[in-house]
Amino acid sequence: MKGICISEHFNRMERNEIAEFLKQPGRDYELFRLAGEVRRFWCGDEVHLRGIIEFSNHCCRNCFYCGLRRENTKLERFRMAPEEILHLSAEIAGLGIGTVVLQSGDDFAYDRSTLCSLIKNIKKRSDLAVTLSIGERPFDDYRAFRDAGADRYLLKHETASPELYTRLHPGQSLKSRLDTLRFLRNLGYQTGAGNIVGLPGQTIEDLCDDVLLLGELEPDMASVGPFIPQRSTPLAGEIPGSLETTLRVLALVRIVTRNAHMPANTAVASLDAASGLERALQAGANVIMPDFTPECFRGRYTIYDGKTHITPERANAAIAYEGRVTGKGRGDSLRRGFSLATTACDMETLR
Repeated sequence: MKGICISEHFNRMERNEIAEFLKQPGRDYELFRLAGEVRRFWCGDEVHLRGIIEFSNHCCRNCFYCGLRRENTKLERFRMAPEEILHLSAEIAGLGIGTVVLQSGDDFAYDRSTLCSLIKNIKKRSDLAVTLSIGERPFDDYRAFRDAGADRYLLKHETASPELYTRLHPGQSLKSRLDTLRFLRNLGYQTGAGNIVGLPGQTIEDLCDDVLLLGELEPDMASVGPFIPQRSTPLAGEIPGSLETTLRVLALVRIVTRNAHMPANTAVASLDAASGLERALQAGANVIMPDFTPECFRGRYTIYDGKTHITPERANAAIAYEGRVTGKGRGDSLRRGFSLATTACDMETLR
């Protein structure tokens, strides 16, 4: 690929090229170098912190891989009170972190009115960007949350295979998930999508589809993480996804999405507590999400087993180790006002 302008080439990366990188571990150095160059040009050296609060582990869905699934009767459930969430949001703002991520299962006990009030109070008390990661809701809810001040919405597509999606998400469809993502974008949300690597039954072709789909969607945020089994789910006995393959997919998604914000996520760190964050940053990530969920609840938010706890201190240590800098402010989407045509000439420097 030497001599090919990244701006012209990787925006239209072909399926066979993606598959070659996924199948050939000997090309990892080349792949991660390219991903690093793309990340550096489009995103710079800043790594943005997002403070995450996992405020409820109730869920009405029954996804096969998730420990929060409604049929998991072994899980001790919890819901945080709005005032407690507000207190934690203030703590996040006080540390100079510009974004709070409110995450839960698909829990409709937090109705539209309650969540709108929570969003408005967070915005009233701080300059935080508010990211919601609360699953599929009625479209009128999304509109109301946006009107209340929510800035971003994370809704991973999980897998680009319609058959695999339906098999793992009883009663749901990939089409509905993608329609929702497009609706959120049209409402003005900065939207986040992403996939899980190593799902039982997933193929290399499925992973190629994931990369290509994320390139097509052009999300503001893209998350790539490994499958990790949870003991109280139907997939308890399955093998975890490969960290190496996950990092390859992360790097490929960085290349095809260019300037999407991409996290070195908790699942990657859980597979490699010593250096998972650093390796994800090397593969193209530019976001880390420290967890502010209170300790009394943290152990019950068991989407998967063996979940590590990322603190602001651990995040900043990984950033410093990689010679990067912690981002200032909210770290909003880099896609707003993005124009490939106006910068194509500058990309010659990455040939």
